Amino acid sequence: MCGQNSVRSPMAAALARHLFGRSIYVGSAGVLKGEPDPFVAAAIDEIGLDLSRHRPQTLEELEENEGLAFDLVITLSPDAHHRALELTRSNALDVEYWPTPDPTLVTGNREQCLDAYRAVRDELETRIRARFRP
Repeated sequence: MCGQNSVRSPMAAALARHLFGRSIYVGSAGVLKGEPDPFVAAAIDEIGLDLSRHRPQTLEELEENEGLAFDLVITLSPDAHHRALELTRSNALDVEYWPTPDPTLVTGNREQCLDAYRAVRDELETRIRARFRP
């Protein structure tokens, strides 16, 4: 879960699905609903994954579409973390906060911006592998 479900959480979900297939159930949501980010698609495409079908959704939309039967919510931004902690009042789930930089804040040319997205992608992959290693 991240702020707008358009950068960090879709990347993390795509990576987790790729690395662990059906051995874990993965959902992705944001506090707010953002717009698809072309840099995310480019960074994920570089490693052979596809996010073209991802549509940003809020936590409420995820709950409506799939329910909230999750054991764990990993939050990638402060606002998502606060929102996830609110869920623990009425849902039996754990929350982990993985502070993750927002690559949309990086300025510069296309390559500099894309490098920021690559760094987030690679950091998420490392953390996902370590956290869910069999």
